[in-house]
Amino acid sequence: MTTLAAAAVTTATFLGMEFVAWFMHKYVLHGALWFLHRSHHVRHPHRFERNDFFFLFYGSLSMLFIIYGSDAKDWRFWVGVGIAAYGTVYFFVHDVLIHGRLRFWRKSRNTYLRALNMAHKMHHKTTGRDGSEEFGMLWVSKRYFSLAARKPAPTNKMRRASSLNS
Repeated sequence: MTTLAAAAVTTATFLGMEFVAWFMHKYVLHGALWFLHRSHHVRHPHRFERNDFFFLFYGSLSMLFIIYGSDAKDWRFWVGVGIAAYGTVYFFVHDVLIHGRLRFWRKSRNTYLRALNMAHKMHHKTTGRDGSEEFGMLWVSKRYFSLAARKPAPTNKMRRASSLNS
């Protein structure tokens, strides 16, 4: 497989994973597998949640594609790389930035990341199986871009000033 073809397969897989994530989230996680995903929508004192098992599914799928395609470095290998790349971005954006599961990246002044955060917070406004919106991870509706662009992110100076005034 040529380098260009490998890059194309990896990129197409990465982009396709956004649709897979949206579909699975909306119809499977908020459907038949709600009993696992529910843990992600309610506050709890635990470090891990049942919802984290989905990482094992996608990680295993990626690993199998990489293993079975590694000898020939054929399309299977590059599909596995695309799934792994999506999972890596998902971890940093969703688990670290949005949900703060690790404390090294709490806020962003980037309009896209702030819009993404707003959309995800809107998804979590409902704690039940029904009534949620914004099921994707990287795709953000226009209205959240508008909100993020209109409402500037607080700077360190603004945060310090507001804490002094309170």
